[in-house]
Amino acid sequence: MKRIKFIVNGRVQGVGFRPFVFRLATEHGLAGQVSNNELGVVIEVQGPGPSLEKFRSSLTTRQPPLAEITHVRTIDLEPAAGAEGFFITPSSGQGEHQVLISPDAAICPDCEQELLNPRDRRFLYPFINCTNCGPRLTITRSIPYDRPMTSMACFAMCQDCLAEYNDPMDRRFHAQPNACVRCGPEVWLTDKQGNQLVKGDQAISMAARAIQAGKIVAAKGLGGFHLICDACQDHSVQELRTRKNRPDKSLAVMVADLDTARKVGHIDQEQEKLLTSPARPIIILTRKFETVLSSSLSPDTSTLGIMLPYTPLHMILFYHLKELAPSDLIQALVMTSGNFSSEPISLGNREALNRLEPIADLFLLHNRDILIRCDDSVLSASQAGTHFFRRARGYTPSPVFLSSQGPSILGTGPELKNTICLTKKDQAFVSQHIGDLKNLETYDFFLETISHFQDILKTRPQAVVCDLHPDYLSSRYARDESGLPVFTLQHHFAHIFSVMAENRHDGPCLGLAIDGTGLGPDRTLWGGELLVVDNTLPSMERLGSFSPVALPGGEKAIEEPWRIALSFLHQLGALDQDFLPWQKKFKNQEIIVRKMLNQNINAPLSTGCGRLFDAVSALLGLVESINYEGQGAIILEKIQDFSDQTVYPVEVSDQDGLLVLDTLGLFSRVLDDLRSGTSPEKISRRFHLSLAHGICKWASMAARQTGIKTLGLSGGVLQNITLHNLLWTGLQSRGFKVLTHRLLPPSDACISLGQAVYGRIMLKK
Repeated sequence: MKRIKFIVNGRVQGVGFRPFVFRLATEHGLAGQVSNNELGVVIEVQGPGPSLEKFRSSLTTRQPPLAEITHVRTIDLEPAAGAEGFFITPSSGQGEHQVLISPDAAICPDCEQELLNPRDRRFLYPFINCTNCGPRLTITRSIPYDRPMTSMACFAMCQDCLAEYNDPMDRRFHAQPNACVRCGPEVWLTDKQGNQLVKGDQAISMAARAIQAGKIVAAKGLGGFHLICDACQDHSVQELRTRKNRPDKSLAVMVADLDTARKVGHIDQEQEKLLTSPARPIIILTRKFETVLSSSLSPDTSTLGIMLPYTPLHMILFYHLKELAPSDLIQALVMTSGNFSSEPISLGNREALNRLEPIADLFLLHNRDILIRCDDSVLSASQAGTHFFRRARGYTPSPVFLSSQGPSILGTGPELKNTICLTKKDQAFVSQHIGDLKNLETYDFFLETISHFQDILKTRPQAVVCDLHPDYLSSRYARDESGLPVFTLQHHFAHIFSVMAENRHDGPCLGLAIDGTGLGPDRTLWGGELLVVDNTLPSMERLGSFSPVALPGGEKAIEEPWRIALSFLHQLGALDQDFLPWQKKFKNQEIIVRKMLNQNINAPLSTGCGRLFDAVSALLGLVESINYEGQGAIILEKIQDFSDQTVYPVEVSDQDGLLVLDTLGLFSRVLDDLRSGTSPEKISRRFHLSLAHGICKWASMAARQTGIKTLGLSGGVLQNITLHNLLWTGLQSRGFKVLTHRLLPPSDACISLGQAVYGRIMLKK
């Protein structure tokens, strides 16, 4: 007879781990107990040695679907006399904990079956869940994950739900959000003024009829509100775009099931796996244009963001839509974030009614509070692996595991695509997507997230790291409001620290940081940078950059890329072109911009890779002004003629010790082809191939100079899948060990991680 204590760390609270342990111990005839505390799940089991060994083995091989064990520690104890039975004991502990918070999980197959079964007591109940699915992060106030610590605390379970909760053989044994129509949250429908029209299932049914009739509905979901309309009705999609002030940027679409997804997009095995995973993200698919979906969903791309229903409410909505339409009709809904384009996703009922009243015709509300905003995640899958565009619901707050232990540090992130990062021991917790820190609403969300992460992780940072740019709201918070010691880290070095941390690489590393704009220590705007970083010292050096080009009007040039194209032409001495596509529309402005360039007034220098894409797009007549970030580059990627394999020569020169990639010369080759009548489609393909080839050549020169063959790829331009894949294969073929982002987006969303790990190094030092 033996007795062993197991301390299990990881994602083991809120995922049915204690019920799993209970059933496992009972199966093997063991006595003892299991509980949650700040250490994780603590198990004491007593029984014959062989039975304990079977228990030990099954603990890690048969764990619940949402569990993730990171560490198991065992302690041998003295057997207790007369020990009988196995029990789940109350949770304890309010100190610093070692538990991973579970992300929200999509409805599981068992709950889906019950939801659509007319004989089940939860038939069409929009808050059905069990230990294998449902809300987690977005309803969690604190740890340990027990009902009183969630937004379900105000709903007392009825006798039937309580019986399930207390039955160790039930799927809902200790499922904290457990509820039914008698005792749980409810849903209702209101008009724009908040007047209740109908509640319960009738509310969802009426919402379905309104959507079918062309209306726009704001619906409260897991991490905030969605704006919903029929994705097959072009007038509804256009109306939503007009009201939301989103004229061209792609809209995400939710389809009823996997079969429908196959009808509207090309899906491979990896994409199907992601679509149907518990995270249920939006997956970027190549679109099938012969379907009845509105052509206005993604006018600038040949792809479409598709997701499957992940909450019971979504499934009930499709259930009622199918009742209203022929069975062979494609069921697809625009399901876009409930906000205006510059604001965070709406969270509460009153907030949504106030903010979304100009957009939505009806509001589908419920009374289960959302404690933390969390938008949908967006991913793609390619030959180079899984690729995040936005990391939020379903993935946050899963940590990035670091290569060593360290102090707790807060990284406040950049201005655009902001996230925050809080480290704890050997884990870095990067927040969900917060957005662009350019208004008070988003800044409040930023503050909410910092506070919430400290509460659920039960840790307080010892220092804070911010961007070098002093005017970012995230930098001002660090400097003026955090009350902590402050370190600063330049934007592009933060990118490389981030990709190194994600790959747990310690030591010297070349870094290719390619994005739009980041303030350099020389006060110019960087964005096409070849760096070397050693995170063990730390040491940082800029080895090379793209050709610097002026941005006439600064921020205005980013909004009007023709200005950047004109700047390239000015620097090449080629302003005497008579075919420039913007000349008729911007004739008067062009006169002013030429003077700015000639006199070097309000024309900061930039090496940004994103600005090069903007200039080429404008020269080819694809864009003049943009209404969302990266629009020119997105259209340029879309039009490629993949049959063309021509590569322009791209030179590298040593200029005062800096390896400069001649992107000015690359632009000149584009201009020559355009003047000779080459199609924009062929030029686009040649540009992508040539830039990738030139960058690989550039990196190889740096490798010979430094002797370093590990290279990290980071920066928003790498969300161009064409360039990402060309660089990944090209660098590998040249013998590089290539580090890429797999857990975070390569965009500025990864900056906070790089800042936080840099802060740990500096604080240790």
